Amino acid sequence: MYSFMGGGLFCAWVGTILLVVATATDHWMQYRLSGAFAHQGLWRYCLGSKCYLQTESIGEAPGQGLGWNQSLLQGGTSQPEGNLFCKCRTLWLREGKGAAQAYWNATRAFMILSSLCATSGIVMGIMAFAQQPTFTRLSRPFSAGIMFFASTFFVLLALAIYTGVTVSFLGRRFGDWRFSWSYILGWVALLMTFFAGIFYMCAYRMHECRRLSTPR
Repeated sequence: MYSFMGGGLFCAWVGTILLVVATATDHWMQYRLSGAFAHQGLWRYCLGSKCYLQTESIGEAPGQGLGWNQSLLQGGTSQPEGNLFCKCRTLWLREGKGAAQAYWNATRAFMILSSLCATSGIVMGIMAFAQQPTFTRLSRPFSAGIMFFASTFFVLLALAIYTGVTVSFLGRRFGDWRFSWSYILGWVALLMTFFAGIFYMCAYRMHECRRLSTPR
């Protein structure tokens, strides 16, 4: 039992760390726009060394738009690339600002819920090692397994939403795009939390079998 719980706890720690890193970083998707490299995450999108919140409408404030920043990065006075990005960004906002905002909010919410469930599972998993009365000790691996499976479910929802919207909506508006390492970390975290749940369920079933087979 304890070997299964140890393996599950290791997978859970790795999965939770990857969930936090994937949620916080800005490399879910990367693309090129008129030769300029750009990338975005769940909270910000970046062009060059400048990053902006997903809720910001670039190009509205004089001197603060992305075109102005990109012209400075290139060391020139012309703004063709930045202006093109502003036009694409404006088109995106005009065509479905409400839908896009709901998509970002749903992905963020599911990733945060997944991280919280994984953290709760870790706490329950650690408590399962404590020498408590038999019934309490046996129920904690089961509870930890349920929390890890819930974490897997939430991160799967987040990745499914992000993948679907990116492929069907964002991918059509940006050329030479691909998913980046933050997105990949999300899938690795999904596997880690899933295996953590499997390990803790195996530990629970093993102790249940031993308890039922023990003469009273």
